[in-house]
Amino acid sequence: MKKLLALTTLGLACAFGTAWAADAPAPAAAASAPAKAPTKQQSKMKTCNVEAKGMKGDERKAFMKTCLSNKAEAAPTQQSKMKTCNAEAKDKKGAERKAFMSECLKK
Repeated sequence: MKKLLALTTLGLACAFGTAWAADAPAPAAAASAPAKAPTKQQSKMKTCNVEAKGMKGDERKAFMKTCLSNKAEAAPTQQSKMKTCNAEAKDKKGAERKAFMSECLKK
């Protein structure tokens, strides 16, 4: 009876020990996992840090605040394109102006 109890206990220990060991990630598997791509904010932080090289204290703090809060420039609207292209084409006339405006507004 004692042998049966000892064998049962040993068998259960082996079964649960193997199941527990299977849950733990292998160190080699963690090392071979591909690295995650940096987020947009992380990329922005990296860029701002490079630009702030050499700054210290309050100057760096102020620069980082403005650098990180700047939003990417929005694509120009059709109205702003017209205004810019008209200003650039003010000395052109006729077909030359028409061709210039067409190309300018496509950009």
